[in-house]
Amino acid sequence: MMATARRKRSIGDWVFFNITRLFALLTLLMLGGIIASLVYGAWPSLKHFGFPFLWTPDWNPPMEKFGALIPIYGTLITSLIALAIAVPVSFGIALFLTELSPTWLRRPLGVAIELLAGIPSIVYGMWGLLVFVPLFSKAQPFIAATLGKLPLLGALFSGPPLGIGLLTAGIILAIMIIPFIASVMRDVFEVTPPMLKESAYGLGATTWEVVWNVVLPYTKVGVIGGIMLGLGRALGETMAVTFVIGNTNSINSASMFEPGNSITSVLANEFSEASQGIYTASLIELGLILFLITLAVLVFSKLLLLHLSRQEGRAT
Repeated sequence: MMATARRKRSIGDWVFFNITRLFALLTLLMLGGIIASLVYGAWPSLKHFGFPFLWTPDWNPPMEKFGALIPIYGTLITSLIALAIAVPVSFGIALFLTELSPTWLRRPLGVAIELLAGIPSIVYGMWGLLVFVPLFSKAQPFIAATLGKLPLLGALFSGPPLGIGLLTAGIILAIMIIPFIASVMRDVFEVTPPMLKESAYGLGATTWEVVWNVVLPYTKVGVIGGIMLGLGRALGETMAVTFVIGNTNSINSASMFEPGNSITSVLANEFSEASQGIYTASLIELGLILFLITLAVLVFSKLLLLHLSRQEGRAT
């Protein structure tokens, strides 16, 4: 009987191992299938325009002249603006929830932040267009009169107060990704052993010194992972950006007040109108570029986290 039970257990282990391996292989096959389908759909554009497609600013469907420079520029700029705003705000939220907030406030405030992550992106876009844009257009003259006077950086804050534009899209994206980054930061901050923090407080460290010198070094891997999660969300966001970015295929100046375009907004606005041919292939190539940008961000984050983990292993 013991031999029969051992044989059944080994068969069950073999079945379980191969089922899980099949699921892993299916994931790789799906990833490969997505890449292959994008390359196949974009092949006419890849063959016709080649690498200059990446730095060509033209986007003229009637003349069948296409380039990805403006959508790539808009995607990267809005995502960087979102990160520049969201990371310090998320850090402040996580710091308050884990170190400064009264006990009775931590749970409801944490739940409220998590609920913000569940709001559909189209709601953020409609709120941005109907509420934020009119208010921001009134604030833009003040920003231009102050920050616009700074040397070098002043060119980024000049231009007509349209309300919509790259800066507006970046701010809306920041509002959208703050709940994700803040939730991850809060969770990893709470993982820090209380003994480490209590020891620092016992030596006379302030709350900021404890967070900066104890909590952040201990949780830096998780913090960077949360930031990369927010960046991935910002790069792939569609509807909210489409509402407020301006949807203009031109770059007239370096000002962030200028309307522009992103890869996702171009796809959302034009894919349904594209006829078969080079137009559709160019749009699919934009999707392929966005996929590669996101993949590059994920690979970079994994390599960075691996490097930090090895550093921690050497330190211990």
